[in-house]
Amino acid sequence: MGRCAVKTVAIIGAGPCGLSAAKYLLAQKAFEKIRVYEQQPEVGGVWNYCPDTAPTRHVPQVSTSVEPDPPVRARPTVYGTPMYDVLHTNIPWPLMKYSDLDFPNDSLIFPSREDVQDYLVKYSQDVRGIISFKSQAKNICLEQRNGKDIWHVEVVSLEDGCRHIEEFDAVVVASGHYSTIHIPDVENIKEFNEAHPGLIIHSKSYRSPDAFKDKKVIVVGNSASGLDISSQISRVCKKPLLLSVRTATPPENLAWAGAEEVPVIKEFLPAERGVRFEDGRIERDIDGIVYATGYLYTFPFLKGFKPPLVTDGLRVHGVYKELFHIEHPTLVFPGLPIRVIPFPLSESQAATYSRVWANEIQLPDKDEMYKWEKDQAQRRGPAFHVWPKGGDGEFINETHAMIMNSKTPGKEPPCWNDEQLWQRKIYAEAKLKFELEGRTARSLQELGFHYDPSPEAAEQDEIL
Repeated sequence: MGRCAVKTVAIIGAGPCGLSAAKYLLAQKAFEKIRVYEQQPEVGGVWNYCPDTAPTRHVPQVSTSVEPDPPVRARPTVYGTPMYDVLHTNIPWPLMKYSDLDFPNDSLIFPSREDVQDYLVKYSQDVRGIISFKSQAKNICLEQRNGKDIWHVEVVSLEDGCRHIEEFDAVVVASGHYSTIHIPDVENIKEFNEAHPGLIIHSKSYRSPDAFKDKKVIVVGNSASGLDISSQISRVCKKPLLLSVRTATPPENLAWAGAEEVPVIKEFLPAERGVRFEDGRIERDIDGIVYATGYLYTFPFLKGFKPPLVTDGLRVHGVYKELFHIEHPTLVFPGLPIRVIPFPLSESQAATYSRVWANEIQLPDKDEMYKWEKDQAQRRGPAFHVWPKGGDGEFINETHAMIMNSKTPGKEPPCWNDEQLWQRKIYAEAKLKFELEGRTARSLQELGFHYDPSPEAAEQDEIL
């Protein structure tokens, strides 16, 4: 790829990836203007909790062209997020944190959502001057001018409705991928929802188990959120809570969730307020169904790309290293990978594109970037953005080595030490123990997990 001519950068979103972008771009000292557009009144992205929820508007929901959810509050305008009342991270804070800011020493080892939001507000302090709050990106269009990318960013003020368009040389799409819900299209689900409106919800609309007291409930999905929500609802609902899954839940996690595992729902039975599972079992008189089935990748402000950025919503097309748009590398998409430790990974990504746009590091040519994407698509299949366990640690440390060896100016990205790599291996087991023991532990040691730096222990970890 040739040299970049980037002097101005727009960042869409002031969540974890947007804050990383702002920090690293500023530290590069190569750009004349950096502007962050955030539709909420505060930073935090997905962590910016609001007790009000948007209703689950579409059942099923498999479309990437659906309009974004409307705000849940006006004056100030606030949009709903997936955060629910009682939620702790799945990641111990020494692993979750940004490289240059620790959580407070008295934090729980798995911080609450409130503590994470406070942490992000603190992290944002030195970049708040470049953030335009209550500013929503409505449309981003590309113009080719004298062989150079010019991005027209249309922004609407959510305070007074005024619109304006600004030109930028590059755009960081840090809007996240927890907005457009996914509810699969099961036989008769639409008819069921029409007959019993509000009975089916997505986990994005869940806040507390109170609405499920003494009710017959099914939770669909056994990812982290599905199990956590099940553990809360099962304490108050009619026993047993049914957990519908594609792959078996580990016994210890199923016991914590307090659920009975059942197969995938094959058919909805509207007249009986029931469902038929794949094994033929029928359950009637269902009072509530929570779909913890994830989200689709969508970018409502980026339209007209050919080939399109998203088709079925399961991945983003035409990106190199799941970051750079191959045809237009002045457009980047940090935070696409799933099942990773997001804050430090976003730093590694920001350190990379900051240097590329400053002409300190060069990207390969287009053919090589397309070859990388094709090879990865063949290897990963439909789960393109789902990284293997430990893949984030490899990426973080390889990026650090690459950048330090380049001896280029800019902010140094994170590098995980051996203890952090060990934490990455054991954190799921530690989180379960944290939950079972009452969510009070402030260290992994309190939970019985002790790091052993000896070569023998490291060798045993490799075997496991």
